[in-house]
Amino acid sequence: METDRWIAFRSHFGIESFYCRPGIDGAHEKGGVEGQIGYFRRNHFTPVPEVSSLAELNEMVDQWDLHDGRRRIGARPRTIDEYFAVEQPLLRPLPEEPFETGRVFTPRVDRYSQITVRTNRYSVPVRLIGKRVRVVLHASHLVVYDQNVEVARHERLIAKAGCRLELDHYLEALIRKPGAFPGATALEQARSAGKFTPVHDAWWAQARKVHGERDGTRALIEVLLLARHIPHEHLVAGLATALRAGALTADAVALEARKAAQTEDEPRAALPTGASGSATVTFLHEWRLAHLPPDTRPLPSVTPYDQLLRRRRASGGAHPEGEAQ
Repeated sequence: METDRWIAFRSHFGIESFYCRPGIDGAHEKGGVEGQIGYFRRNHFTPVPEVSSLAELNEMVDQWDLHDGRRRIGARPRTIDEYFAVEQPLLRPLPEEPFETGRVFTPRVDRYSQITVRTNRYSVPVRLIGKRVRVVLHASHLVVYDQNVEVARHERLIAKAGCRLELDHYLEALIRKPGAFPGATALEQARSAGKFTPVHDAWWAQARKVHGERDGTRALIEVLLLARHIPHEHLVAGLATALRAGALTADAVALEARKAAQTEDEPRAALPTGASGSATVTFLHEWRLAHLPPDTRPLPSVTPYDQLLRRRRASGGAHPEGEAQ
């Protein structure tokens, strides 16, 4: 019996399916296909390759496949690629739209701003609590949509009863309750993933020392919110510069991060002789004034006003009696 997914797949590509006889009676009907699958497995998957991700394994398989195209099967006069070059013009063109291979789920977001997909929990933005979202589960990742807009993307958990949380999803809630930030599970996962760096910790510690626990933590969360608009490496550079200069506000970090991005785009100018490399923080209005384009407009003239003054004197001398009245 054909499954719904198989029917959708062959309908998408216009495939007409037919089946061999099951068991030993049909083993001879596709011996060439089964034989080549065995050849590929013995030559490339024995021993089992060690990789760090499924994407790395897929890339290796692509390279093996390209290499096998130059191989001859048995005593045949042509290579696999040469035979395919003859068959390719006879094949039907592929559809313009790709076939969605992921499985679709529609879980509801719980009060912890998480969804459960196949026994594993994943975080989504807190604004979606109580709503039902659409999840497309792939082999190595999953994507969460709210009304066809992507709101979250996670690496898929393989083990059961796992939990993958994104710190950014909880920032709106944490900025209202900064006391919950230090013990948050999402913070520990961000540290483990390298997204929350030692530079973040150092800036946070100094901010708490100067502003107090609550306000210092809230300032850090404001900095983390900047990561939605500023690349991670530039934000870390801005944090480091602001920390050296003792600038412990999100505005100062944002400005230094943008300066780091601009420095990366422009050729770096050499420091003048005797200049020190210590960190300095520029006020926003000074930075804007320094980056204004040159003013090429001519200087204003007061000649029209002089003409008005002369007319006033002439009219005043012509009617002395009217003024006396």
